[in-house]
Amino acid sequence: MRPATLARLALTGSRTDTLRIVFTGASGALAALILLAAATVAAVPEAGGEFGVVTRYRPTLLAEDGLRPGIVATLLLLAVPVLALAGQCIRFGSPARDRRLAALRLSGATPGQAVLVAAGETAGAALLGSLSGGLIYLVGRWALDRPDAAGQRDLPTDVLPSLPVLAGIVLLVPVVGALAGAFLLRKVIVTPLGVVRRTRDRRPSVWPGVLIIAGVFVPFMVKPLGWWLDRAPQGMSATVFLLAMMLVVLAAVVGVVLGTGWIAYTTGRLLRRYARRPATLLAGRQLMADPWSGSRTFAALLAAVIVGAGVTGFRAELATQFAVEDEVARRTGSESGYDTAFYFGAIDLIDITVAIAVVIAAAGILIALAEGVVSRRRAYAILVATGVPRRTLGAAIAWQTLAPLIPATAVALTVGVSLVRAPGTTVNSSITTTQSCADASCPETVVAVTRQVPLPFGDLAVLGAGTLAIMALVAVLGIVLLRMSTDPSELRAA
Repeated sequence: MRPATLARLALTGSRTDTLRIVFTGASGALAALILLAAATVAAVPEAGGEFGVVTRYRPTLLAEDGLRPGIVATLLLLAVPVLALAGQCIRFGSPARDRRLAALRLSGATPGQAVLVAAGETAGAALLGSLSGGLIYLVGRWALDRPDAAGQRDLPTDVLPSLPVLAGIVLLVPVVGALAGAFLLRKVIVTPLGVVRRTRDRRPSVWPGVLIIAGVFVPFMVKPLGWWLDRAPQGMSATVFLLAMMLVVLAAVVGVVLGTGWIAYTTGRLLRRYARRPATLLAGRQLMADPWSGSRTFAALLAAVIVGAGVTGFRAELATQFAVEDEVARRTGSESGYDTAFYFGAIDLIDITVAIAVVIAAAGILIALAEGVVSRRRAYAILVATGVPRRTLGAAIAWQTLAPLIPATAVALTVGVSLVRAPGTTVNSSITTTQSCADASCPETVVAVTRQVPLPFGDLAVLGAGTLAIMALVAVLGIVLLRMSTDPSELRAA
């Protein structure tokens, strides 16, 4: 198959195929922007010298050589939900694409050529998006380059990565998109009469649930196990104990991220068993029938919530540490000397990154919800035609979106805070002072302060409520899409 023919077949199709190309291109542009931003920060030359500070940038995070790798790592972590969003965009409108691939097979194309057309569509859309992201990056770099009178800038707009790095990032996005498209089609058999998908028909494994439950109860087990450890004649050392606690909490993180299918399936079982209204029964049955729908973006959302909760717990611990140091300094008549604004400013930057990641993951869940509505348009049309009110179907979509998220968000918040609190929940500081006297036998005074790190209920509530509010907006948009998909003209098209 010639490249021109492949490109023409890949970039043509129905309205659903066009939407998939647009969504994939938008996610590719966002991924390219994030990677280019990370490459720009990494390209800032080191200052060297005794302090290693670049004086041409006002933010300390950019000015100090040792802090810029943290910004690069944060931007790369932000690319994770973007990749999950891209994977969900590739799956959008699968039934329409399947019918088009079957038509190609009926026209004489081989199964490999049909899969190549689908992968070429993804690569082409990602390439267009990557080029658009590169153009936005260059325009934004020019527009935001506004140094002050001293030549200092807020962003590294005076630095440009090398040409091979720029070309590599622009080409990396479509290559990854093509590989992801081929990977998602690995369980598809294209025949001239249709498309057969080898899907998972067994229920999700219970092991993620075991890991999640263990991580939820770790904060309540720390004190009893520590009491036992102090009194054990030949027990574990404190280091081994803390390591064991951290491993259990990390296992719970893995359970939350990888157990999205188990969470959805378990929520569906509870709804089907205890619900009495049609909307909740429909939602429970749909969650049980397809618990893996949108699992990638769902996992990215929960991962962002876990990181946000961990950062919130770290902020509380850091604030307590500063308070303890200030108390010790006050008692000894000295100065603490900590730049608290710098540390909390860095944490605020991570909080902004987490918020962006939550919004991106929510966009991916919206794409998954829209894909489900479009693929089940005929079933919804039959239900509406037989007299089922649209508000019942809309309520079912809302339950299907929010019911698994509420317990999953609570678990993610608990596990995220446990990452910080598992090693300990107290902060202490001490200093030894010597009083001035005539002889050498001056008494020494030890000033020690110990405080309990408070659990940041308020900040955790804000993070959880914000996540649920964004997802409620996603559910509303899904209901609007449902009403559009059950319009009489759409029913005739189905």
